[in-house]
Amino acid sequence: MTEEFLHHIWKFRLFDQLELVTTNNEKIEIVKAGEHNFDAGPDFFNARIKVGETLWAGNVEVHINASDWKKHNHQRDKAYDNIILHVVNNADEKLFRSSGEEIPTVEIKHRVSGRLYDNYRYFKTAPDWIPCAKQISGVPPLIVNNTIDKLLLERLARKSQAVISSLELNNNNWEETFYQLLARNFGFKTNAEPFALLAKSLPSTVLAKHKNSLLQVEALLFGQAGMLDEHLADKYAITLQNEYVFLRQKFRLQPIERHLWKFLRLRPLNFPSIRIAQFASLVFNSSHLFSKMLEAASLAELRPLLDVSVSEYWETHYTFGRQTAKRPKRLGDDGVNNILINTIVPFLFVYGKQKADERYVDRALLFLEGIPGEHNAVTAAWEELGLPVKNAYFTQSLLQLKTEYCNQKKCLSCSIGTYLIKNS
Repeated sequence: MTEEFLHHIWKFRLFDQLELVTTNNEKIEIVKAGEHNFDAGPDFFNARIKVGETLWAGNVEVHINASDWKKHNHQRDKAYDNIILHVVNNADEKLFRSSGEEIPTVEIKHRVSGRLYDNYRYFKTAPDWIPCAKQISGVPPLIVNNTIDKLLLERLARKSQAVISSLELNNNNWEETFYQLLARNFGFKTNAEPFALLAKSLPSTVLAKHKNSLLQVEALLFGQAGMLDEHLADKYAITLQNEYVFLRQKFRLQPIERHLWKFLRLRPLNFPSIRIAQFASLVFNSSHLFSKMLEAASLAELRPLLDVSVSEYWETHYTFGRQTAKRPKRLGDDGVNNILINTIVPFLFVYGKQKADERYVDRALLFLEGIPGEHNAVTAAWEELGLPVKNAYFTQSLLQLKTEYCNQKKCLSCSIGTYLIKNS
C-alpha cells in the first residue's frame, strides 16, 4: 500500500462509503473530500466532513498507518491542528490533539477493491514502453482527447517559463526577448546554449543599426560567435574579420568562446556556422519581425518570413575556408516547423496571457493544429500504439505525456491511467 494510492482513493471516493464510521463508531458523511495539496502541509484542504451530527470544515490527512502521524512529527506542527479527519489504511493507534481531544479516524483497508490496488501495482511495475501499453487502445476517445487538451496546456505553460524568465531579465522588452529566444531556437538542441549566449552578447539594437548590410550583420554574428578570432585565408572571411574589428570597437563588444560550438556528429547542414548564416539572413531580410509575428493571422503569413536561406558565400561553404559544391541551404520545412512550435507558439501564448488577450492564445493553439506532427522515436512509438500524431497539437501533448507522466509512472495523475486502473 502507498500513500499515493490512498490519496487517489480518498480524492475520488473509490471506496465503500456504506455505513462509513470512525474508529469510535461515529457515523461519517463526506460532504467535500477537499482540495488535494501537493505541497507541504495537510494532504487535503477545505474539506467538509459530517461526524455524528456535527459538520466540520477543515483539513484531512491521509496515512498508511495511523501511527505514521507521529513518525512524521505532525503532533509538533501547528499546520495540523485543524485536521478534522485522519484517513488511514490501518488504524493501529489512537491519536489526540494537544487539547486532549481524540482526532476522528476512519480506516478504509476493508473498503477498497483489491482489483483497484492490483491494477495500480501492475502499472507501477510494468516494464513496457509506457505502463499501459497493452491497455491504452481500450480507452474511450473522449478521455484521450480530453487528456490531450489538458497536456497541451501544461506543456505550453512549462515552455512559457523560459519566455517569462527571459522577459523579466530584459525588463519586459518584448522585442529583445523574442530576438534572444528565436536565436536560441536556431541552435536547435545541440547548439541552443551557445546561440543563447551569442544573442545576449549582441543586443538586437546593435544589429538593427546595420541590418541594411548583410555583410555587417554576418560580421557581427560570426564575430560575436568567436569564429573570426582565428587565422582566416579566403577573401570573404578576411573582409568579415576586418569589418568585425571595427564594429567590435565601436560597440565595445565581447565575443563568446568559439569552443562552445559543437560540430561533432552533426550533419553539415546543421553546422552552427550554417545556422548563424541563416540567422543573419533572417535578421537582414526581416523588418519588424516581432510585430509581423503578432500580426500574422495564419501560418501561411509566417512561413515565408522564417524559411530563410544563406548568403552567396555560404552556398559553397559549410565552414570558413573550405569550399564545397554549390548548394542552397534553406532552413526548410522541418526547421521552420521547429521554430514555430518552440518559439512562435509559446511566445504568442505568453503574450496573450500577459496582455489578457485570448486572441493570441487561441492563435497559438490554432497554429499547432496546422503544423505537421514531429517525427521522432517518441511520436513513432505513440503511433504504433494507435494514438493520433496528425499534427503538432497532438505530438506536443504526447511528448508531455511520455516525459512528465509515463516515464515517472504518474498513472494516478493521468486521466488515461486512472480510467484504466478503475476499469481494467
